[in-house]
Amino acid sequence: MPKFDVVVGSDSVPAYPRVRKIGPADLKDALAKGSNDFLAMPSSLAFLGLIYPIVGFCLAGYALPLIFPLMAGFALIGPFAGLGLYEISRRRELGLETSWTHAFSVVRSHSIFSILSLGLLLLLIFVAWMLTARALYTGLFGSTPPESLWQFITNVVGTSQGWKLFGYGTAIGFIFAVAALSISVVSFPLLLDRDVEAPVAVQTSVKAVLSNPLTMALWGLIVAAMLAAGFLLLFAGLAVVVPILAHSSWHLYRRVVDWTGLR
Repeated sequence: MPKFDVVVGSDSVPAYPRVRKIGPADLKDALAKGSNDFLAMPSSLAFLGLIYPIVGFCLAGYALPLIFPLMAGFALIGPFAGLGLYEISRRRELGLETSWTHAFSVVRSHSIFSILSLGLLLLLIFVAWMLTARALYTGLFGSTPPESLWQFITNVVGTSQGWKLFGYGTAIGFIFAVAALSISVVSFPLLLDRDVEAPVAVQTSVKAVLSNPLTMALWGLIVAAMLAAGFLLLFAGLAVVVPILAHSSWHLYRRVVDWTGLR
């Protein structure tokens, strides 16, 4: 995997890339290219193998109240889970030979420590979200789990506590989502593309969000809507939606981050 040194000066001061202004047309372009990457190398079976054991565990009653937070959690840890697909998109963009074995070449990245560190940070955010969701449900409904999926649905949509759960959960989840989006929207593709440290990647990602607040908010809504659609299609839709979003994230990074003139 070719890498590029992006430190400049005698004291090895890290070079920060420029961030472009983007609009809805850029999001449309990223999604179109991401869809093309997925159609060229579909990965539905791999994601089905990850999704359905989790769903089965929840529906069996072991973690039923957490099924919706778990599904929402895809948006929090998705940027890390998509690393292998970023590499496939990168290679296809460069016209390099591409196979599924290349998805695992990320482990040889010069930035692997930074990638793992940032992945751990996202995991901590995900765990904090799950603990918060669990505490919210317990505070409203008690610690006794629902006996069935139908009872759980009835509790959520047919009681005042359920509507409170929906309202508070949405508001709290929004805060977690904004935090995760800000630090990761372009940081993982950047780390894969360039030999930089995690702070450079995170600061660039935050700058991308601050420079394009409305466009990045629209991207967050697109991600949420696509994940919701995948969820409603009996979870099988996630096996298509998640890879397309991962491939599209690479192309979004390429639209936002400008390395022109930097090594």
